[in-house]
Amino acid sequence: MASHVVMLPPSGSPQARAEQAVFVRDGFSWPAFLVPPLWLLWHRLWAEAIVAILLMGAFSGFGEMAGMGFAGSLLGLLVSIYVGLEGQAMRVAALRRRGYRQWGVVEGGDADEAYMRYAHEAAAEPDEPEPAVAIVPAETAGRRPARPAPSLGLIPYGRH
Repeated sequence: MASHVVMLPPSGSPQARAEQAVFVRDGFSWPAFLVPPLWLLWHRLWAEAIVAILLMGAFSGFGEMAGMGFAGSLLGLLVSIYVGLEGQAMRVAALRRRGYRQWGVVEGGDADEAYMRYAHEAAAEPDEPEPAVAIVPAETAGRRPARPAPSLGLIPYGRH
């Protein structure tokens, strides 16, 4: 079974957000490996597609200038491998930039099965999210915190 990352849209009612959830399969993507620029454009990853096209052209051109012949063109395969491995992570990052929120991860053989599992788990959740735990205690929220002692790495150095 494959894992699917569930991304919820930034606005709308909880019911509408659940229906508009985007499922991104985690793992290697064969279409992204075979035609990286087209796959990136299909998923609206414009900047990543431009970078992929430029890198593939640069690798191919560099290989031809270095006199490597056909081996120079194979340097573009590095971009294909990278997009095949990391393309789904690029999709998740692009959705986060667009304001989507990660709900969680569900497993399923395909997107339909993953949606069924998500719908079952989401129905069991309460509608109101639990209040966030305050990082700063309430009694110190109004005061300015004391200046921390300088530290280098993980070792704090006190003032003596």
